[in-house]
Amino acid sequence: MDLTLGSTGRQPKASSTTAFRDRGGKGWAHTNLEDKGPARPDEVIRKRLLIDGDGAGDDRRINLLVKSFIKWCNSGSQEEGYSQYQRMLSTLAQCEFSMGKTLLVYDMNLREMENYEKIYKEIECSIAGAHEKIAECKKQILQAKRIRKNRQEYDALAKVIQHHPDRHETLKELEALGKELEHLSHIKESVEDKLELRRKQFHVLLSTIHELQQTLENDEKLSEVEEAHETSIEADAKP
Repeated sequence: MDLTLGSTGRQPKASSTTAFRDRGGKGWAHTNLEDKGPARPDEVIRKRLLIDGDGAGDDRRINLLVKSFIKWCNSGSQEEGYSQYQRMLSTLAQCEFSMGKTLLVYDMNLREMENYEKIYKEIECSIAGAHEKIAECKKQILQAKRIRKNRQEYDALAKVIQHHPDRHETLKELEALGKELEHLSHIKESVEDKLELRRKQFHVLLSTIHELQQTLENDEKLSEVEEAHETSIEADAKP
């Protein structure tokens, strides 16, 4: 930064000032190496109020710069003009530093906003992926529950089946039972035939007994008649 004193034609002495780059790196500031006296309390307070670091004192710096410029234009002596010149340089350096800081903060905020947008999109993608994974896990849980239920039913059926013989043995037993049933059917028919024969023989026996009994009764009646006839004959034969 290089300011000329065109209104009064005065310039600062080269031996009393030195130039340095300000913290923003955008201009040159000058300081007085000969002024080593103690600063007044009002100037210290003013500087502390101006250097607030948050950009809230920009308006005050601009107003102070305008007032310093007016005082510098209306200064009567070289020392007063030089003092106002140094104050303007200091105020300009502070304004440039504040502007550079504000630009850096603005750029940082833009980058942070872009970063936050990127993070937000990543979070949204992660949330969507998490929802998809949750839905897939729910499906897998339902399928696992169904498989577990089927396995439990299969195990129950297997336990019931284990209490029964296998099909081959069952068929053998059925075949054996069929043969046994056929054999028992033949035995039943034979027994029924024998029973029918015994029934007929018993009927013939009963008929024979009945006839024999009838014959015996007739013989007894005949014997009684003969005895009675003989008795009557004997009775008639006696005098």
